[in-house]
Amino acid sequence: MHSRAVLNYRWSVFLLALGYFLYLFWVTDKTAFGWQFRYLTIWGLTTNFLVAGQMLRLSLGKTTNDWNSFVSMGVVLNVVVVVNYWKLYFENPASLNASGQGLVWYMEYYLHLLGPLLMAIDAFLILGAFRNLPRVFQYALLLGTAYPLWAEFVVRPMNSEPAGSVTNGLPYPFLNNMELSERLTFYGVITVTIFVFIGLGWGLSRGIEAIHRKRLPVTVVEEA
Repeated sequence: MHSRAVLNYRWSVFLLALGYFLYLFWVTDKTAFGWQFRYLTIWGLTTNFLVAGQMLRLSLGKTTNDWNSFVSMGVVLNVVVVVNYWKLYFENPASLNASGQGLVWYMEYYLHLLGPLLMAIDAFLILGAFRNLPRVFQYALLLGTAYPLWAEFVVRPMNSEPAGSVTNGLPYPFLNNMELSERLTFYGVITVTIFVFIGLGWGLSRGIEAIHRKRLPVTVVEEA
């Protein structure tokens, strides 16, 4: 946890997350209400930035709080973002971006591949995540409620674009082509998916711990 290699890794992850987090304030269109925080992807980036900062503080001895449940939820959020982003992207890039143009390549691959991967490596191989499932489930319910409420009741009424066949203003174009009942179903499926990934994350974390225990040296005490 406090080795030089782990400290260097966490410095690198933190500086990357900080750089991209600040960069988005520079390149985002400020005319749209909610700025970059309209998108679930940026909720994931913000989570990664906060987690990276706390993990660095942990390695520097500035705190003893490892934010285990929050980190676990962050891993799941990132997996949900990555899986759904690439699924929708390969089906139709225009469903994610009204112009049909993707993000600049380094931003796209950091947000939807490298950033989540770096966080997962720390969570599973260094920290040891998913130790408190009830708390992770609480975070899951909060996330599954907070983002739809934010998108539907704050972002949508405050924006006229993207415009769809059903409504306007929701951050992702495909959502604006769905009836409310379809959107509620979509949000519900995402929430269920979050719980499935929590179970998979817990199983993976316990499996890694079991492998690690088997590799620990065994001290043999001889009888006198």
